[in-house]
Amino acid sequence: MLSYRHSFHAGNHADVVKHIVEMLIIENLKQKEKGFYYLDTHSGVGRYRLFSEEAEKTAEFREGIARLWERDDLPEEVQRYINMIKKLNYGGKELRYYAGSPLIAAQMLRTQDRGSLTELHPADYPILRNNFKEFHNIMVKRDDGFQQLKATLPPKERRGLVLIDPPYEMKEDYDLVVNAIEEGYKRFATGIYAIWYPVVLRQQTKRMVKGLKDTGIRKILQIELAVRPDSDQRGMTASGMIVINPPWQLEAQMKKILPYLVNVLVPEGTGSWSVNWITPE
Repeated sequence: MLSYRHSFHAGNHADVVKHIVEMLIIENLKQKEKGFYYLDTHSGVGRYRLFSEEAEKTAEFREGIARLWERDDLPEEVQRYINMIKKLNYGGKELRYYAGSPLIAAQMLRTQDRGSLTELHPADYPILRNNFKEFHNIMVKRDDGFQQLKATLPPKERRGLVLIDPPYEMKEDYDLVVNAIEEGYKRFATGIYAIWYPVVLRQQTKRMVKGLKDTGIRKILQIELAVRPDSDQRGMTASGMIVINPPWQLEAQMKKILPYLVNVLVPEGTGSWSVNWITPE
């Protein structure tokens, strides 16, 4: 049940899209001086060695972050994302480390902001806790990430981002996402919720989207990048982010960024992208 490890997939095309969206949302939250709350429900270890045994086993980063690493034609938003990853690599040219979503957030949080990271995997939790021990405004818990929406919302700041990134190893995860959103939204309707999802079988994704639509929640934006057409064969063909209460600029930003990412990350020409409203305002 707990076999999924972020480390096998660090820096792949799905991470690139996920972390650019995360960065853009946090940049928007920082436009106001008032502090905000960041909740990461399925954190992994937060920082990955790309030449570890796990990462090299799949080497998915070679078709993700590595294809952007030394380009000189990056859109400015993508350049800011790459700059953050370069900072983790001590500013050097060699790509050796990759930041998970908790470290992307930690690099961006200000002293007035607060973060909470959750990881249930027994091997990943102690590494996560150790990786963030120097961040005094970030709490690390070993717990069921979905339960944190019930336990920690609404935050005292009344502003924030909830990032939900489960492994989707079990079909039930798709339903758990919908239930968690419904529960969290009741408590914190003004929060921004960003849900990462893989497309392995399109029917499962469609069921989750329908479930979110049926909640009656408004302002739900779907952002997706595909590396090949849908298939009933094994493997992820696409991934995306579903954002509730997205910053108003996000739709236009991703419509500018995704065509570039498809061209660079999927040079075989099999890729596609989409930005659509599941439910408008």
